[in-house]
Amino acid sequence: MPAAPSDARAQLERFLRHLTIERGRSAHTVAAYRRDLEALLADVAAGEGPLSVDALTPESLAAHTTALRERAEPVAAATLARKISAIRGFTGFLLEEGVLEVDPATKLVAPKLPMRLPKALTIDQVERLLAACAGEELSRVRDAALLELLYATGARVSEVVDLNVDDLVGEDGAADHVRVLGKGGKQRIVPVGSFARAALDTYLVRVRPELSKRGRSTPALFLGMRGARLSRQSVWLVIRAAAERAELGVEVSPHSLRHSFATHLLEGGADVRVVQELLGHASVATTQLYTRVTADALREVYLTSHPRAR
Repeated sequence: MPAAPSDARAQLERFLRHLTIERGRSAHTVAAYRRDLEALLADVAAGEGPLSVDALTPESLAAHTTALRERAEPVAAATLARKISAIRGFTGFLLEEGVLEVDPATKLVAPKLPMRLPKALTIDQVERLLAACAGEELSRVRDAALLELLYATGARVSEVVDLNVDDLVGEDGAADHVRVLGKGGKQRIVPVGSFARAALDTYLVRVRPELSKRGRSTPALFLGMRGARLSRQSVWLVIRAAAERAELGVEVSPHSLRHSFATHLLEGGADVRVVQELLGHASVATTQLYTRVTADALREVYLTSHPRAR
């Protein structure tokens, strides 16, 4: 049975299904939108029973966002921007579906966020990070393959943990490409370099069969020590532990190898459109953030090296 047009909470469920099925948003994103919008509806309803979408007025939306700004511990600017984005997405959906005749969120103003340039490791730091996974233990062999693949492909951590063995493709059994399923369900084929291929071969021959025996049968490429698909949290712990052993002296996040992949390609002369395709960015503008990073690095070298630069 379709949701009653005036039932705000039922419409919220329709919107979340739309994000999942038609927009291909991740479970993490949908969960964040659910929390933000359920808080909005609870605020607007003020503890009353059924809530009509008619209660979503410019005034009620403004009051909600103002309360977020004026709390004793106001939400961070980035969090507030996300909450306003969720509200705009919801009311825009209701407008498109004909549930609302006017969008009540048009006057909501999100805070301006400073442009955060991605932080990339140097090539030396990446090599030290990868070297820190050397070892004969099952976990070390797996971790070496995992980190080599992350750096070789620039894939997101979520994309790598979702890989299955069959996503490694190539001729004569050589895994020289990987099939990655990105945001919005978009698939891309990314080359795999020789170092990552060698690490993957070792992992697939020596380690994965042993880990697979410890759990239920799964097609997952990377397995945890109990034989189940490796989680994103586990990858974060692997990277943090490797960074500590390498004594890099800088903060390393799960995205660090992706940022480093893009930056090092551009520094090596790769075309920004090629890097865009490899990263799976929908817009080249996102990829161009990395050109800003490399331009800043070039300027710093120029200023410290040219005799008449200062």
